[in-house]
Amino acid sequence: MILSFLIAILFLGGVLAWCSEYWHPDAARWVAILTLIIEALLLLGQYIDAEPVVMGSPNMPQNWLADYYHTWIPRFGIAFHLALDGLSLLLIALTILLGFMAVSSSWTEIGQRQGFFYFNLLICLAGIVGVFLAVDLFLLFFFWELMLVPMYFLISIWGHENRSYAAVKFFIFTQVSGLLMLLAIVVLVLINHHHTGVYSFDYFTLLNTELPPRFAFWLMLGFFIAFTVKLPAVPFHTWLPDAHTQAPTGGSVILAGIMLKTGAYGLLRFVIPLFPDAAMQFAPIAMTLGAINVIYAAAMAFAQSDMKRLIAYTSVSHMGFILLGVFSWNIIGLQGAVITMLAHGVSAAALFMIAGALQERLHTREIGRMGGLWAILPRLSALTLLFAIASLGLPGLGNFIGEFLVLLGAFKVNVLLTCVAALGLVLAPLYALLVIQKALHGPLQNQAPLFDVNRRELTSLGLLTLVTVWLGLHPGAVLDISDPVLQWEMQLSAVAP
Repeated sequence: MILSFLIAILFLGGVLAWCSEYWHPDAARWVAILTLIIEALLLLGQYIDAEPVVMGSPNMPQNWLADYYHTWIPRFGIAFHLALDGLSLLLIALTILLGFMAVSSSWTEIGQRQGFFYFNLLICLAGIVGVFLAVDLFLLFFFWELMLVPMYFLISIWGHENRSYAAVKFFIFTQVSGLLMLLAIVVLVLINHHHTGVYSFDYFTLLNTELPPRFAFWLMLGFFIAFTVKLPAVPFHTWLPDAHTQAPTGGSVILAGIMLKTGAYGLLRFVIPLFPDAAMQFAPIAMTLGAINVIYAAAMAFAQSDMKRLIAYTSVSHMGFILLGVFSWNIIGLQGAVITMLAHGVSAAALFMIAGALQERLHTREIGRMGGLWAILPRLSALTLLFAIASLGLPGLGNFIGEFLVLLGAFKVNVLLTCVAALGLVLAPLYALLVIQKALHGPLQNQAPLFDVNRRELTSLGLLTLVTVWLGLHPGAVLDISDPVLQWEMQLSAVAP
């Protein structure tokens, strides 16, 4: 039952935040904070009390930690079926953490319609948590679409100068790819019905569907495109730089830190387990796309003068490592993909928070107009340096562990693509040092009085600092949580019909 509360609390908190605007102008953000605190306590309680379960579906394995099943539309085999395992637990924890960061970074930036802003923020988080919990494919599609609408409003209402174009582009790309996934889901269900005589959208039931190879390939491709558009991967990535550049800081934190990870999660949870043979045949192409992602996006990041756009391209580059790790399909590559999902979520969120803080102070995103900041903003500059070198993969920080494991896992499968992707580790310092040199050092470009990070900003960025250092020094805690489900998925694909 707690699993349904994890979604319901965010819905109710969003509605309450919207209504609270009429009581006091600043009440909405405190309602959002309180909602996320309750959400965090619920998840912690679920983790502490979790025991392996077999409920909801007769095919459900024992390594899942919690399960909630309620019949929804029995005529078509649709149920409100939620389940929690180690992978979804880690990603929901990341969602809650970055939810706090999104509220913190919006504290002074959002001055109008605060209630509606935090309503959309919390509803977007509810949709994301729903994606991480749904094990009914119709329910998955429902939450997949649900998270898009509030993000559209966050960009189109509270975004920057070209926000309408960016919001529409984001919505078109993600909506069209989502409809492609819906088509693949329906065809998969109909094929299963043809074999069994029963309609079912249940994930654990559909895992056993016998598919002709040609059907399996095209259905796999439908899921793959939907998830790689959200990841995003080249050539489906063009919506992301525009969306990040125009989104408010809180929207960028959610978009880069969590929403992109729903695409990676979909590849891990659905694409390969549902279509193991087709996915393995497609793996060389997917890994090639991952290597191209790493190199192309890193080169594009080096060419940017807009700080938020530069960070957006670094996100595309890091998602290439995840694509490479997932389709290497060995435990080392998969663990590397999971660590990269978490570490990139933290470092990218921090960089977008820093970019938002600089834009709020300097009224510009242009790196060329930010020179000499270390002299007047030493604490903010030091944090910028920390997360810039975290992004480039400095040993001792979380990103390094993830990228190292991905390359190690991919090396076992394809040496050439691994060597190509490793060039990204050379290009990453170039764009990171570009930001550090042009923005933090050199002659002072802005003579206006500026204030360094306040206690709220220092607390938020300090917490993200602790998380990225902890991931770099103690990744074993995360690996132990994710290992059982990754082992199960690999075993599942090995015995697939």
